[in-house]
Amino acid sequence: MLMLAQGLADQRPMADVLTEAQRQVLRRTLQGRLIALCFGSGVDSTAMIVALRAADIRPDVCTFADTGGEKPPTLGHIDKMNEVLRSWGWPLIDVCRKVPKASTGYADLYGNCLANETLPSLAFGMKSCSIKWKAVPQDQFLKGAKSGPNAKPPHPLWLESLASGQRIVKLIGYDSGKADLRRSKNLKPADADFDYCYPLQLVRWTRRDCVRAIALGLGAHLVPIKSACFFCPASKHWELYWLAAHYPELLEQALHMERNALTGRHSRFDAVEFGASWEELVRNADSFPSSNTTVGLGRSFAWNQWARVNGIVDGDFKVIRSERSRFIAMSDALRGADNAFDSRGADGCEVFDLDDLAGEQIELALD
Repeated sequence: MLMLAQGLADQRPMADVLTEAQRQVLRRTLQGRLIALCFGSGVDSTAMIVALRAADIRPDVCTFADTGGEKPPTLGHIDKMNEVLRSWGWPLIDVCRKVPKASTGYADLYGNCLANETLPSLAFGMKSCSIKWKAVPQDQFLKGAKSGPNAKPPHPLWLESLASGQRIVKLIGYDSGKADLRRSKNLKPADADFDYCYPLQLVRWTRRDCVRAIALGLGAHLVPIKSACFFCPASKHWELYWLAAHYPELLEQALHMERNALTGRHSRFDAVEFGASWEELVRNADSFPSSNTTVGLGRSFAWNQWARVNGIVDGDFKVIRSERSRFIAMSDALRGADNAFDSRGADGCEVFDLDDLAGEQIELALD
């Protein structure tokens, strides 16, 4: 095993991450188009940049939507990638943020949830928070906004699109794994303003392929952690252990959000159905009764109750800092093989065998 430090030289030429067939399918689809790359600062969108570079396709603009809830390594990865893009002469990543009206009293998605005593919409099986805090700010960055706190002129790329009649194609980092294929299955290829393309699916890269491509094309130190808000309802147990180990203050903020929502004025919790209040069950029960009601950030489980049962927090629901090594061990033990590179050690580096990566081929058959 080899500890890969930041700044390690690339082991292969960038072109080697794509087969000729993969390179050609990207060129046929995207060459000569007006391209807006939606960067999520995670594995898939970073791999998408690698694939484009290997195919000699340069985007016209790159955008990242900051909800205010991103983990510090995710924001730090933007800075690292901007160094790469600058060295290539590519456009840097523009960070887009939704600016709420001053009267709301909050500035980001976390504050929005606290003020309204609710959870992110994903906790209820919806995606409005992603649309409001991610999609809309990136659209407004390109199209502009005429009034309000987000008022801004149209981007030159949008003006070029209007003048030439050529539509902008937005590149989205959905890979060819089962989960992303399911998410993207029914998405429309275009709307009134933009066309949409999924380059990783064109070259049929799974998440593992994406990790290998980043390591081979940019260096293993640029394989990022999973990109998601620190209070994301889709978080798995290993990710909660990781958060407790590395950013305990963020986990505490997420637990506070959950308590604020599930005991607040919009709570969907029915004490009659459960036989006790939500707070009583969090503190005293081993599990919640089966129900269709969202019982916490995990939809079917409350993060507060999970943290209490598993010895993550004390009686005041503060993360037990002295247990950090156990949290790291549990995160490592629970993390699946497909997420083997989704966390970092205490020094911020991943430990794995470079020879194993270099020996794995990224050749996928294309129609």
